[in-house]
Amino acid sequence: MRKNKKIEQEQAIQSENMQGVLNKNAKTIKDLIAPAGIDASNTNHLEIVSNRSRFARSMVVSTIPRMCTFPEFLRSMYTFGDANISVFINPISESTSQTDLNRTINELESERIVAMDKGDINRERILAQKRLEAEELRDQIAAGFNKIFESSIICTLFAYNLEDLNKQTEFLASEMSKTLIGVKPAWAMQEEAFKSNMPYCDNKINKAHSFDRRSMATVFPFFTSDVGHEKGIPLGFNRQTGLPILFDNFSPKLTNYNMIIFGKSGAGKGVTIKTLTARSAVLMGIESLALDAEGEYGVVAESLGGINVTISPNSNTIINLFDLEPEIVRDEITGRERTVLNIENKVEDVTQALLTMARGSTRSTEVNELTKQIIAEAVAEEYAGLGITNSLESLYTDETPAFRKNYLGRTKKEMPTIGSWYKRILQNASKNDNPDYRFHYSYLAKVMRQYVREYDGQMAYFDGQSTFELLDSVPFINLDISQLEERFARPLAQQILLSWIWEKYVKKNSEDRTKATKKRVLVDEAWMLLPYPEAVDFLNTMARRARKRNVSLAVVSQKFQDFYEKQEAQAVLTSSDTKLFLAQDKSEIEYIKEVFKLSEGEAAFLTTCSRGEGLLKVGEDTAIIAIKPTQKEFEFVETNVNEIVRHNRRKTDPK
Repeated sequence: MRKNKKIEQEQAIQSENMQGVLNKNAKTIKDLIAPAGIDASNTNHLEIVSNRSRFARSMVVSTIPRMCTFPEFLRSMYTFGDANISVFINPISESTSQTDLNRTINELESERIVAMDKGDINRERILAQKRLEAEELRDQIAAGFNKIFESSIICTLFAYNLEDLNKQTEFLASEMSKTLIGVKPAWAMQEEAFKSNMPYCDNKINKAHSFDRRSMATVFPFFTSDVGHEKGIPLGFNRQTGLPILFDNFSPKLTNYNMIIFGKSGAGKGVTIKTLTARSAVLMGIESLALDAEGEYGVVAESLGGINVTISPNSNTIINLFDLEPEIVRDEITGRERTVLNIENKVEDVTQALLTMARGSTRSTEVNELTKQIIAEAVAEEYAGLGITNSLESLYTDETPAFRKNYLGRTKKEMPTIGSWYKRILQNASKNDNPDYRFHYSYLAKVMRQYVREYDGQMAYFDGQSTFELLDSVPFINLDISQLEERFARPLAQQILLSWIWEKYVKKNSEDRTKATKKRVLVDEAWMLLPYPEAVDFLNTMARRARKRNVSLAVVSQKFQDFYEKQEAQAVLTSSDTKLFLAQDKSEIEYIKEVFKLSEGEAAFLTTCSRGEGLLKVGEDTAIIAIKPTQKEFEFVETNVNEIVRHNRRKTDPK
């Protein structure tokens, strides 16, 4: 027994010795993350030596303005980029503050009396004002409503070469000077300043400034600097900070002005876009046009003093697919604008729409390149038959005097129609002797008859001269197609109207940003277009070309998966700098998470968030947003019947 006990003791001692060796050689976190060394020999910067050396320069805030505002005081520093910022705050006791303020008040009064004796009225007035402010601050501190703090603000910039570090130093100083803040390098104290900017809470640079409680509050970086814009409409509230998010759809910081909104049914897409449209019209003067697939936006048009147009089999409104308008283009070299007519683009747009009509709801495979060629030739012949070419003069009647170069008051020719085009197809078919074309002529003669008013076609509401014109300076125009059949008639109407909107609404906008009106084209329930390739192609083209005309294309749809899986529709996603994801179905979230690199928390939030809440992505920046209309806005943006009933009850019975 005694021998065994001795063996156990020896083994324990040996184990302790071995554990000591292991602990001594174990790597600490400092060994894992620390650089090879730091060269502090230079008086104006440090060199952090590692596999890829970096340079660092610490700077201190040397001067501050007389008045500090939130959140602009240190915004430029907090959002600068590769920089560390430390703010040391030291509260001053009330007794010390009172003593210092009393001494300051006496000094100011003495200087004021001297200035008064010298007859320096301006200086006397300034000193009297400063004394009143000092007395007011002293009284607030005595009453416990205010307090004095001393604060040191240190910033360290990083760069991979000295040249970039110098450029960043100059740029930061320039940006801070815009708000009357002076920053200077910590000359000959780079090592002390660098250590002060480490998380040791040890201020080795005693360059302090005095703040009261209100001005001290402006130092704290509790704001969303990267999401939203300095000017714009209050789109909603940041759920993380509680601060409003200002959104400017036409901010020069955006690469394009388009936006997409995705959310499941009932997530609040309608409320969101109506709120955005109404506030944009009132606060920023942005004109909007909605392609209304569900009949939701008529009340918005009425509330904003706009126009509501209904297109249905029973309405008298006709919109002609063949309408052609001149456009203003800007020479990139000279900057001058000129008015031109582009007949080739118009022939292609009309051909694409007629192809969709020819394919029909079954998306017939009988329609091919030969069919497209027949359609395109007949469209070109229709314009040529009226003498319309790329010459601007050809758009107007011969009776108009040619000396009117501004084209104001000139009479335009009547445009071709679907009916006249159909008759030309029949004429061309009778003259055709090529057997390869015979089937396609026969197919078009049978299928396209339903779109012709002369033959009482059931879908002839786009045949004829337009009875409606899009007017300028109208805050909101709503084109309601909700009474059309949903499976095919509405998607077809969306495509035809998009082409017409481009001709009548977008092309009229100048390419010169100083002259162009800010306009938004809203396409609701855009998923209806996806089964029709020509419609998707035109939507993509419009998304790419809209920015040039100072127009924002806003696409609203339910399923993100539909756009993601359809290769042809992805241009709409890539051409939209602003993306808003409202509540998503769990089956959709994986696609959004994959494409936009969402975190697990963000993805989980989108499957559980409340109505009107979502994820706003502006460029690479993201914020969790809550969109809540005001009581007045609620009357025309809400579409949920149950919510309307509850809202009315609250109005009649506040308790």
